[in-house]
Amino acid sequence: MITFFIAVSQSFIDSGFSQALIRKQDCSDTDLSTVFIFNFIVGCLFFAILFLSAPAISNFYNEPQLTMLVRVLSVVLVIDALSMVQRTILTRRIDFKLQTKISVIATVSSGVIGITMAFKGFGVWSLVAKTISQRVINSFLLWIWNKWIPKLIFSIDSFKNLFSFGSRLLVSGLMETAYQNVYYLIIGKIFSAKELGYYTRADQFQKLPSSNINGIITRVSYPVLSKLQDDDAQLKAAFRKLIKSSMLISFVLMFGLAAVAKPLVLTLIGEKWRNSIIYLQLLCFVGVQYPIHALNLNLLQIKGRSDLFLRLEIIKKVLVIPVILFGIFYGINAMIVGMAIFSAFAIFLNGYWTKRFINYSVITQIKDIFPSFLIALISALIVSFAGYFLPLKSMYILIIQLILGASIVIALCELLNINEYREIKVIAKSYLLANNV
Repeated sequence: MITFFIAVSQSFIDSGFSQALIRKQDCSDTDLSTVFIFNFIVGCLFFAILFLSAPAISNFYNEPQLTMLVRVLSVVLVIDALSMVQRTILTRRIDFKLQTKISVIATVSSGVIGITMAFKGFGVWSLVAKTISQRVINSFLLWIWNKWIPKLIFSIDSFKNLFSFGSRLLVSGLMETAYQNVYYLIIGKIFSAKELGYYTRADQFQKLPSSNINGIITRVSYPVLSKLQDDDAQLKAAFRKLIKSSMLISFVLMFGLAAVAKPLVLTLIGEKWRNSIIYLQLLCFVGVQYPIHALNLNLLQIKGRSDLFLRLEIIKKVLVIPVILFGIFYGINAMIVGMAIFSAFAIFLNGYWTKRFINYSVITQIKDIFPSFLIALISALIVSFAGYFLPLKSMYILIIQLILGASIVIALCELLNINEYREIKVIAKSYLLANNV
């Protein structure tokens, strides 16, 4: 219930400065220190705002316990503000290995804390402790291993230069964050906490692959493509390769997740969460589109056109209002279907400028990714049908479906000689060899 308020506050903390720092070719220590000080001040400010607003948020949902939960959990805003520039520096260096190492350590450690507290009977406070401890460990390790120390410098000129680019991304980010999280707000208010629980659980399953794919693509492609911003031919070639590879992974994972949703949910979290299965299956058709959105929007940032980025976000968020109203009147399933249809339409809006800048239209993009779409669809359909006819426990059905799906995808990619599959395989082999796996 408080996800919406935390997420919107975090958008203010970043304010588009991370993207501005990554894109800037001659980023100085003064720029980094200026952004660090700004982030810290804004983080403290929004911590205070949420702390004071906690009773109002509690009254909005008619949930008395939310007051203390909001006040404690909002400390993550200050913690995130302290680590944002550290993470940006690693992204500029394209050092995702260290970021992944830190993320895994923080996730596993905080998971142990959360699960231990849950078994000890701490209830919802287990989730709060898990979230805060994850942020603290992540921030601590970034400071220890990155070794960058901010200076007590705040340059007005640097701030103006970065903010001229980042301010539009701030507004865009706020609208996108509000859009991504407004469904929690609506379902929790209009329907019930129980339905919100089903939706949230389904959304978390869906976001596990989709958000990770999207996050990796965004973090990796932005600094890499930014180095090619002045060479349209090379930029188009790299962009096209990223679109084809990322959408192959996205189609396979998201269609596959929709196909195994039932045994997955029943095996991992039990029969009581059965109502979340249909939400998960529908949300997969929303999540599968994230990478192509992210890459087309990344191109606008790479080209320094945050004004166009903002204009697109305003248009899309105005057009999404009927989807939200549709969900309020016709239910959560209808709302998710509307989200999927709107997302497909938005691909054409986002891709319009890609055609203008590097002559790579949405139609051409669709043609490029269509073979991957067919492979993933065929595999998902076979896996889904197999699940209906297997008279076994959910866990065994899930294992068989996963093995079957992976086998079909690999066989079809090998048979059809899919270029992006070969490239992914080469990258995977290189990584395994480099790490002696």
